[in-house]
Amino acid sequence: MNYKNFSAEIRHDRVFVIGANASGKSNLLDAFRFLRDVALPAGIRPSGGGLQKAVNDRGGLKHLRCLNARQDPEILLGIELEASASERWHYILGFKGEGQGSNRVIISQEIVNKITNGKSEGILKRPDTIDARDHDRLTQTHLELTNSNEKFRDIAHYFSETTYLHLVPQLLKFANLIGGNTIERDPFGQGFLQRVAATSAKVRDSRLHRIQKVLSTVVPQFAEFKFQKDPITGLPHIEARFNHWRPKAGWQRENQLSDGTLRLIGLLWSLMEGNSLLLLEEPELSLNEEIVRSLPKLISGIQRLSKNTGRQVIITTHSEAMLSDASIPQEGILRIRPGKNGTETMPVTEEENIMLQSGIPVGEVLLKPTAPKEASQMLLALK
Repeated sequence: MNYKNFSAEIRHDRVFVIGANASGKSNLLDAFRFLRDVALPAGIRPSGGGLQKAVNDRGGLKHLRCLNARQDPEILLGIELEASASERWHYILGFKGEGQGSNRVIISQEIVNKITNGKSEGILKRPDTIDARDHDRLTQTHLELTNSNEKFRDIAHYFSETTYLHLVPQLLKFANLIGGNTIERDPFGQGFLQRVAATSAKVRDSRLHRIQKVLSTVVPQFAEFKFQKDPITGLPHIEARFNHWRPKAGWQRENQLSDGTLRLIGLLWSLMEGNSLLLLEEPELSLNEEIVRSLPKLISGIQRLSKNTGRQVIITTHSEAMLSDASIPQEGILRIRPGKNGTETMPVTEEENIMLQSGIPVGEVLLKPTAPKEASQMLLALK
């Protein structure tokens, strides 16, 4: 993989990505977001879609190409998807600058293989003879073209339905003041209430009831939770009622709720929404440590209880409290660090393996080696 700064293998249905700041955790999530943006047909997005849009949204090729790739101009992504015990898909996408004229982004390779019971079948291999006759075709992937991806549309659907959440409570609280400048696909939750409003009443009420049950266990004095539209503006709101000495008092809208409460609501809703890949960036922010400690069981519990039992969740975190959960297996941790040739995975050492086998939580064993060695010297550096 020559995408930004790393290569990684992820096989577990609930993966925690750990590493120091600037080691590549967000870039890993962005690789999946990039494929999602490529797979979205242009007609679905208000400002277009596909490869060209995905590259431009990230500042062009220079911001995607791994700095350690030296002279290799190709940006390469290779993904293996396991559809079932007997069926897997391989998708490879390579692209680079055309090298002439406006230096358009062109496809250097696009390959799809389907492996059934160990037997590989080549579905797509580009550039092909038609591309050779019409070079403009190489500005678009077959992944984004519904008239070209019929034989591997399952891959396109999987990528295009990927969900990313890094809810910023202030954007939700002050959405009306900020205005309608919401980033496409709304990664920071500014349009979260619109998503809730767009859900059918039956499904929405079921999800909110389950969220209410969770909130009642962790939010002090929380009583009940509801969704409604403002009778004057028509804008959607969530309201929570807290126990108060005045029986009819205590109702608060989202702009009065704590950051942690809003982040927990967004997290719970996202876990129950859809069956595609879910990307969570540092879900521990703003949450009490004891809640953070329970998040792994909460995530796996919702995976088991929902219809979306096959959903994969990838979580970046710095939290030792979250990783103290004994249910997190060693293979559910992806530990990364910057190296001479880009970010690389950190294998478990023999000593660490002994510690893990003795029952010490993965966070205590695997997280500490990723911490900056000179963090204690920050104050001295100012002198």
